[in-house]
Amino acid sequence: MVYLLLALGLAALLVGGTLLVRGASGIAAAFNVPNMIIGLTVVAFGTSMPELVINVTGAIRGETDIAFGNAVGSNLANFGLVLGIAAIMSPIYLQGQVVRREVPFLLLVTAILMVMAWDMPLTGTVPMIDRADAIILFLLFTVFIYFVVRDFVKESGDPVFAEAEHFPAPARKGLALNSILSIAGMALLMVGGTLTIENGSAIARLLEIPEVVVGIFIVAVGTSLPELVTSAIAAYKKETDLALGNIVGSNIFNSLVVLPAAGIIVPIPIPQGGVLDLAVGFGFVLVVIPLFLISGARLGRRAGAVIVATYLAYMVYRIAA
Repeated sequence: MVYLLLALGLAALLVGGTLLVRGASGIAAAFNVPNMIIGLTVVAFGTSMPELVINVTGAIRGETDIAFGNAVGSNLANFGLVLGIAAIMSPIYLQGQVVRREVPFLLLVTAILMVMAWDMPLTGTVPMIDRADAIILFLLFTVFIYFVVRDFVKESGDPVFAEAEHFPAPARKGLALNSILSIAGMALLMVGGTLTIENGSAIARLLEIPEVVVGIFIVAVGTSLPELVTSAIAAYKKETDLALGNIVGSNIFNSLVVLPAAGIIVPIPIPQGGVLDLAVGFGFVLVVIPLFLISGARLGRRAGAVIVATYLAYMVYRIAA
């Protein structure tokens, strides 16, 4: 029964996120917000709403291991699974300067998270993401937003912006209907978050495995499905800068908003194996950068297959450990 309820919770999160994105996009369109801005803000952040709801719900309920596993596991799934599958579908070419800057920024953010998790060797205290760490991460997010806005103003001809312009225009169904869709989406997100946290914890107890493993493997993969769909569609349409931009933007949002959102509510102890999870995530980003440089700004199908295989091997290790 708990497996069914967990599946229902994840389904509610995905449907709720979709409704929220549609409603919010429709409201933005009603106020004549350019389609490109909607694609790069509402759609990009909307795909990370399930992770945000999971983490806030987990923090409120004291299920911090699942909250940590969800945020970090989503980052692993985005680079190890979503990017790999997108590259297998269509080789990813890195053409624009926007994504070229965002990838190193994500590398820096991941490195900062690793340092924050090194409380024991650095200060001799219990490793955790406390409120001070969370505030620092939120401040870094404001820096990221500044550069996104600046890029939009100065480099509107960049491929990632040009590809975002091709996002399907939101249907103008009226402000009232879009508001209802948004409210229904938020309600489903809250219900889905509660079901996922409750039954994810129950499954961990039933299988006698750490809650962080449930968060990293089951919950994170489930909440990463919107990124998988968005990137797969972009790869199919050969809009590869947008496919990579969606993944990188989602990981930055997870690291600088989703994780600290829980840390603001209650300090998040780093669970057993958590530092290794962060290190593997750092490794994924670190490997992707030279891949683009060495192969002429291209991530091919073979490299994508290796990335997916590496991710799956690590997930098996985490479950078995």
